[in-house]
Amino acid sequence: MKPRISMITLGVRDLAAATEFYEKGLGLPRMDSPPSVAFFTLNGTWLGLYGWDALAEDAQVPAEGSGFRGVTLAHNLGSEREVDALVAHAVKAGATLVKPPQKVFWGGYSGYFKDLDGHLWEIAHNPFCWVGPADDIA
Repeated sequence: MKPRISMITLGVRDLAAATEFYEKGLGLPRMDSPPSVAFFTLNGTWLGLYGWDALAEDAQVPAEGSGFRGVTLAHNLGSEREVDALVAHAVKAGATLVKPPQKVFWGGYSGYFKDLDGHLWEIAHNPFCWVGPADDIA
């Protein structure tokens, strides 16, 4: 059986602006794509399941209404300094800061921002386990 690739697709209002944000603002490597879509490679994908209200509380946004859509995307990095730098870079590129990076109840470090279309991203450092590919272990 061939390996399968999972893909997360985000709806965006302005494809050109969103593509620039993800490529230049977050530094994701862009793949060749048809003009109507933009694809970026990621180093594997994990799916996390977490209580709806608890996840909204962690991001410090309301669980109902436009503040929380029931999902967050997470990007894990190797240090608190990297988290601070990426969040600052994303905000400079047009993201809206939701929760500044800080120590969190589970012992890690994370912050949240919304991308240009309001998709909620958590940028985190987990000092207890590396969630990236095995060859990226620091």
